[in-house]
Amino acid sequence: MFAVFTKLRKLILGPLALLSMLLLAACQTGPLIGSGPSVNPSAPVPVALLVPYGSADTNEQKLAQDLENAARMAVSDLNGVQIDLRVYGTAGNAEKAGQVASEAVADGAKIIIGPLHAESANAAALAVAGRGVNVLAFSNNPTIAGGNLFVLGQTFNTTANRLVGYAASQGRDRIMTVYASNLAGRLGRAAIQEAITLNGAVPAGSVSYEFSQQGVISVLPQIKNTAQQNDANAIFLTANTAGALPLFSQMLPENGLGQDSIQYIGLARWDTPPQTLELPGVQGGWFALPDPGRSAQFQNRFQSAYGAPPHALSGLAYDGIAAVGALVTGGSRNALSKEALTQPAGFQGVNGVFRFLPNGSNERGLAVATIQDKQVKVLSPAPQGFEGAGF
Repeated sequence: MFAVFTKLRKLILGPLALLSMLLLAACQTGPLIGSGPSVNPSAPVPVALLVPYGSADTNEQKLAQDLENAARMAVSDLNGVQIDLRVYGTAGNAEKAGQVASEAVADGAKIIIGPLHAESANAAALAVAGRGVNVLAFSNNPTIAGGNLFVLGQTFNTTANRLVGYAASQGRDRIMTVYASNLAGRLGRAAIQEAITLNGAVPAGSVSYEFSQQGVISVLPQIKNTAQQNDANAIFLTANTAGALPLFSQMLPENGLGQDSIQYIGLARWDTPPQTLELPGVQGGWFALPDPGRSAQFQNRFQSAYGAPPHALSGLAYDGIAAVGALVTGGSRNALSKEALTQPAGFQGVNGVFRFLPNGSNERGLAVATIQDKQVKVLSPAPQGFEGAGF
């Protein structure tokens, strides 16, 4: 019963552990800043890219190269804008990130893209706050955002809001939350609960579980009782494939909570790795993903240019450069101010439309998808702008 869970966990624990590190880091309030440095739109704009070159983790070394490659691809795609891209290695630690952020600004950088981990992003933003330079970090943790620190990663809040909105539109509006009793699980639960309120759905209870095989097994009776007592018609799971999703998707139906009676919704991607699509229990479940067409186009271009598929996070570096280029194109000396970065129309990235929020978080246009016959099927396409469905 747990063999598939163990096998899949080994397959993708590395990437998901990396994603969790983006979440599990420092949660202090972002630093206070000025609006942003003045730029000369007629000259090349100095942009610092902070990536984990020098890290002892070989996976992070590979990711650093993919982030740089994606950023350089974005620079080459810009029309009428010149970017002077300067790359700095953080060694994957906060102290070094703060040091190179200060160095980058001393070298003339007008904005910083990166670094990777949340604690490193905090250190970098604090180091340059007094210079009024904004930081677009690769983290997906909104609790570190604010002041001069913006996060580029897809947040739990964006994912939960898109899925709850869709679920409510389909009559699946009595939503129970099942979450791990760790920081990532609690952040996921908070995002789901907020989305339920925003979309006028009904909270149908929440159940936490210990992040272990026995924790999942022992919590199943409580999940069933809570669902029945609250007349839940949807279960929103924070679990991913490297964690408890394979076990839940098998055991929930065995305990009388199959998708013939209750809709499964996932906060994580259920299409990665591809082996996940084989699990019987995920068939018919709903999850969110970036615009599939745009994502595929980027992946194909990247592989053609560099001979290997891009890391899942590498598109964030492209998006950061794309946002800078779009703003500088306007010709304003205040192009990289906080006010400019948070303009409501947002930006077009390789994974779809996105925009920064005044609180330093972001919104991204996501599609809602399901799995049918072991294939991904889009149920609701990603919005192409911020006035359409999905926002």
